[in-house]
Amino acid sequence: MGTIFLSERLPKIIVRRSKIHGAGIFAAQDIKEDQNIIEYKGEKILSKEGDRRSEIDEKLTYIFILDDKFDVDGSVNGNESRLINHSCAPNAYIDIIDCKIWIMADRDIAAGEEITYDYSFDADELEECCCGSEKCKGYMNDPDSEDTKKLLREKNSKKL
Repeated sequence: MGTIFLSERLPKIIVRRSKIHGAGIFAAQDIKEDQNIIEYKGEKILSKEGDRRSEIDEKLTYIFILDDKFDVDGSVNGNESRLINHSCAPNAYIDIIDCKIWIMADRDIAAGEEITYDYSFDADELEECCCGSEKCKGYMNDPDSEDTKKLLREKNSKKL
C-alpha cells in the first residue's frame, strides 16, 4: 500500500492597515517557523516585460523576479501576498519551490503580527525604507549587491 501525503494547510492571514505602509498581511493564527505562509501569485512574464512594467510606475509595482528568465506580476491575477511589506527585521523569507514563489516563516509568528520579508531590491537607486525596526538600514536594496554598495559609497561621498 502506498503512502498518502496530505497537503499542508496554509495558515489563516488577514489584510489590514499597516504601520509600515498602506495595507499589510497579518497572521490570523500562530504560524510555526519554516511553515509555508502564502504563494506569491500573479502573471508569469518574461523578465524583459517585468522590467518594462516596473518602469511604468516604479513606486507601485508588484513585479517579483522568479529566475533569470521570468518574473511574476502580482498585479495581474495575483493574491494578497503582494501586500506583504518590507522590513529590515523580517519574520518571513522567500523560497522558490517548483517554480513557485513561497513566503515562509523565518521564525514563529504570533497571531496578530504583521508578516514581512526583506525585499532586497536590486535597483539603480537606493529605495528608501520606512519599516521602523531597530535594525532599519534606511533602504530596501540588497545590501550584498555590488550595485547597492556602489550607491552607498556615492551617497556617503556626497555627505563629505
